[in-house]
Amino acid sequence: MAAEPEVCYRHPDQETRVHCTRCGRPICPDCMTAAPVGHHCPTCVAEGRRGQRRIRGAIPRPRSVTTVILGINVVVFAVELALGGASGEVLIRLGAMVPFLVATGEYWRLITAMFLHVGILHLLLNSWGLFLFGNLIEGVFGSARFLAIYLVTGFCASAASFAFGGPNRVAAGASGAIFGLLGAWLAYNWRRRGLFLAQANLRGAMLLIALNLFLGFQIAGIDNTAHIGGLVAGVLAGLAAEGVGARGVRTATRLAGLTLLLLAGVAVAGWRVAVLTG
Repeated sequence: MAAEPEVCYRHPDQETRVHCTRCGRPICPDCMTAAPVGHHCPTCVAEGRRGQRRIRGAIPRPRSVTTVILGINVVVFAVELALGGASGEVLIRLGAMVPFLVATGEYWRLITAMFLHVGILHLLLNSWGLFLFGNLIEGVFGSARFLAIYLVTGFCASAASFAFGGPNRVAAGASGAIFGLLGAWLAYNWRRRGLFLAQANLRGAMLLIALNLFLGFQIAGIDNTAHIGGLVAGVLAGLAAEGVGARGVRTATRLAGLTLLLLAGVAVAGWRVAVLTG
């Protein structure tokens, strides 16, 4: 099924189905510059000309909300260290997801758990994933939608871990939300799968997902339930975040889609609470 027409990022009155093969932004005929594969937008053409005089890295440009979340994770980890290290006791005090505690009414743990980490390696790996995919998602969706995707998918990942894992575990980490970003990146590129760059992005993302899920099933202590929950939620959130229908109703459909996804996570968590307390 073809993607819905979008509007040119420089000319909002022009609908288009063509995207810059470098940055993915929608462009109209007036903004297209022919490239070896597809077309480039004026912004990317200008960057390319500047890049002839310097080497450009493959690392995405830092974005504001991604940087803030990274900073929060680092600060929270410093608090963990100040309280004696990332032990189970400290993690529980700071808001780790413990199913039997959530079932007794501490529902906020489904959110706070995504800002805690079990050791420096855990923090570094998740920070690298957040830096890469957070900047990509924030770049294509904007800061507000990126934040909504991150929080909703992180919550759904925690809800999946709570609902389908053991009742006495201590779970923490941003990896469920990062899998959510991966899922949103899949959805974004799937809608543009006719573009060469989107096809390459899809292959790379699927390979990365498969590798991480395989390692999760092989290494003890990795919460693959949260990873899968975040991934599924991320695909749905990525589809919802672009909206459907005419331009005038897309904001409403975006909000409705993300709200329904959040309510689905609440429903799954509510079912588990009923099972544990019934």
